Amino acid sequence: MIKLIVSDMDGTLLNDQHEIHPNFWEIEELLTNKGIMFSVASGRQFYNLESKFDRIKDRMLFFAENGTHVVHKGKDLYVNPLDKNAALNFIRKGRELPDTHLVLCGKTSAYIESKDDSFFKEISKFYKRIKKVEDLTQVEDTILKVTFCNFKGVEEHTYPHFEKYAKDYKVAIAANVFIDITSITANKGNAISGIQKELNISPDETLVFGDYLNDLEMMQNAKYSYAMKNAHPEIINASKYVTTYSNNENGVLKTIEELGLLKEEDSIKS
Repeated sequence: MIKLIVSDMDGTLLNDQHEIHPNFWEIEELLTNKGIMFSVASGRQFYNLESKFDRIKDRMLFFAENGTHVVHKGKDLYVNPLDKNAALNFIRKGRELPDTHLVLCGKTSAYIESKDDSFFKEISKFYKRIKKVEDLTQVEDTILKVTFCNFKGVEEHTYPHFEKYAKDYKVAIAANVFIDITSITANKGNAISGIQKELNISPDETLVFGDYLNDLEMMQNAKYSYAMKNAHPEIINASKYVTTYSNNENGVLKTIEELGLLKEEDSIKS
């Protein structure tokens, strides 16, 4: 029996306009009444996720900032910070790159130096608490990750500059325009594994949905791992199943219905 569902947000649960399907709220309530916890795992800030799910936040499990900050019922269950000296090094490196904007992601807020309006508009979709500062290296906060944004595409233009750090840090391509750098042990998969042990839920009782490269480890911690129809090829290869429908076709909720999780007797593909 499935006890835990974990879904990525952008490109997965949300459509390309970053909207939650209206059917979500009824389906989540049905799942909750059956003892199935629906949770989200995202590169988004916790405060952004909390606001998205405000009406049910008291029962939600949030894997925020790519698994570096896990919150359940308003309490921190897990925080995996990035070494401050490493963060400062990445900030200085990012400043040298053309067409590159930086976000320093702290536990209490996100911080930016850039005054570019298009950049601020873009990151406002993912961060509710954002502070503009003169110097990111002077920020005092628990650092969770450093994010780089390049509207020309990060896989080609940004990732090559940080690939050499991948042995010591987690360098994750989170979307077409974002790269996240976190502690080497920080990823959605490790966070989910820790919570599975905490809640006594096994990978066999876990269903996950994802679409991009920061979802890779998550796919390895669930028997029922679904790549979205619109997913990156590497995620499709790493997953056991692929949804019939894309994120713009309400693929997550339709798959949950197809698997019979809303029926009196649970049935799921094995």
